[in-house]
Amino acid sequence: MRVSLQVAYPTANGTTFDLDYYLGTHMPMVQKHMGAHIESTVVTKGVAGGPDTPPPFHAIATMVFKDQDAMNAAMKASGPVVADIPNFFNAAPQMLIGDVVG
Repeated sequence: MRVSLQVAYPTANGTTFDLDYYLGTHMPMVQKHMGAHIESTVVTKGVAGGPDTPPPFHAIATMVFKDQDAMNAAMKASGPVVADIPNFFNAAPQMLIGDVVG
């Protein structure tokens, strides 16, 4: 079964997020270290949380893997990617690992 890893960067509590660095440096780093195990990646920039509501997240990255083994292999290679987070986000991201069901 395909699995996904979503990494969300909340806007709460005055967090800052450098989208240019994220797209230009961090995501290529994800590809370099983890990409061999990833089926697809989507990055969504937060623009709203509903009508007249600010976005709850600066961005959310969704990575889809063939199966749990592929995700485990990607996570083993993710050390440099995780270490890079403070270069563009001043808090801890939220993560969701799930089964792709639709």
